Amino acid sequence: MQRYFNIAGPCNVIDHYMVPVLERNKNLLPLIEQKQYFVIHAARQSGKTTLLHELADYMEREGKYYALYCSLEQAQAFTEAKEGIPQVLNIIRSAVKFSNLPGKENFAKDVGREDITTMVGDALKVFCAGLDKPLVLFFDEIDSLQNGTLISFLRQLRNGYVTRSRIPFPHSIALVGMRNIRDYKSKTREDRETLGSPSPFNIITKALTLANFSFKEIEGLYKQHTESTGQAFEKTAVDSVYDYTDGQPWLVNAVAREIIVEMLDNDFSKKITASLVDQAVKNILLRRDTHIDSLLERLKEERVRKVMEPVITGEKYAISFTDDDTQYCLDLGLIKNEGKILKPANKMYAEVIIRTLSYDLQYHMESQIKNRWIRPDGSLDMDGLLKAFQQFWRENSEIWTEKYQYKEAAPHLILQAFLQRVVNAGGDILREYAANKGRMDLCVRYGENKYPLEVKLHYGAKTIPEGLEQLAGYMDVVGEKTGWLVVFDRRKAAAWEEKIYWKTEVAAGKTIHVVGA
Repeated sequence: MQRYFNIAGPCNVIDHYMVPVLERNKNLLPLIEQKQYFVIHAARQSGKTTLLHELADYMEREGKYYALYCSLEQAQAFTEAKEGIPQVLNIIRSAVKFSNLPGKENFAKDVGREDITTMVGDALKVFCAGLDKPLVLFFDEIDSLQNGTLISFLRQLRNGYVTRSRIPFPHSIALVGMRNIRDYKSKTREDRETLGSPSPFNIITKALTLANFSFKEIEGLYKQHTESTGQAFEKTAVDSVYDYTDGQPWLVNAVAREIIVEMLDNDFSKKITASLVDQAVKNILLRRDTHIDSLLERLKEERVRKVMEPVITGEKYAISFTDDDTQYCLDLGLIKNEGKILKPANKMYAEVIIRTLSYDLQYHMESQIKNRWIRPDGSLDMDGLLKAFQQFWRENSEIWTEKYQYKEAAPHLILQAFLQRVVNAGGDILREYAANKGRMDLCVRYGENKYPLEVKLHYGAKTIPEGLEQLAGYMDVVGEKTGWLVVFDRRKAAAWEEKIYWKTEVAAGKTIHVVGA
């Protein structure tokens, strides 16, 4: 059978093209050798389950340990330990039943059901006592467990861990999910109360995460397809994939699959080019495949809004790197920490986050606002477009701002909805935004033309001078001599005549139109 790029569930080397999993996670094997209990956390569909399956298979081939993979997802509905712990035991029993472990028919056979505080721990102790080799356990979807179920389960693991020199217990355990162990803590606390001592979390030696694919790993992954089919990826195409995805595994596979299967209909005679990558990215974002849709659902969560809003507006000093909400967004894979700057995890997410948050207004504009700013020569009348936006903002800002959950970021989102209405006719928008930058940089591309913009919130006399300098630097990057600085004044006391203005400045030899709103 022809292997393919997988975007649904874990990968395996027989059916799918794969970046070598164990080679890029060699740091796990010493932890297992040292009898450690550890956490692996990474965003959804980044290769966690694939890694666990590969590790379990490796353990079986090596022959030194027994290994058991177990997903706890089915226990998600049970918040109370009295219901959740029996379900956890049932899940482990099912995993054992379909494993190659000796004596599997006896697992939990004589374990009492009366005491939920020892039920899982006792079952593992009795079972390990009958094995002739150490057992390594991989618990996937650990963050499916909630509240009392989670605490009771971890306490039973802790009890087994601290007594295992005298009573048999699993040699090594990996707890695997989207979030780090620190977020399990905040998940089970109420009003920041502690869980008491001894803590069920203090047996974890190390918390590890999965790195995105490097450029060389993407190149190697795509080369497998070339070697199998003869279909080549041009160097510029691989460059483009890496630029759009930052190596996020699901996105890397999804772009390749979109081109090969959906766009080229498995015609392996055609080379894969950068222009095909551009179109594939647009298709995926417009279609909002399940991976992207489930990620964007998180934007509705209040703790996510508290982090993402300053990332969008660029507000300075608004986010603490050590705050649980920040770590939560990092663990979800929505944002990344790049040089101590928090920004969207990759360009595809940066694009779809803004599109999603501004979609309602975009939909409204489809029928209400006629796109009249495309000139006969194919260029955009950016001056006319932004003057029309000033009028729209004056008439509608109060109404539409109230509709947004992200009220502080509403000016940025409403402007981009206005721009998106135009570029949907044949252009795109490059978006660069991050916390602590004090601005958002945009570059509207239409045909062969580029129109750089900077969006800032008015904060005082230094707003415009700072914006002119920042935008001039951004214009150097995109190679343009004319730009637009959009300044939103949110002061309630200021009159519209003071907020709405248009003036042209020259900064560093560049023409910059300052657009008040």
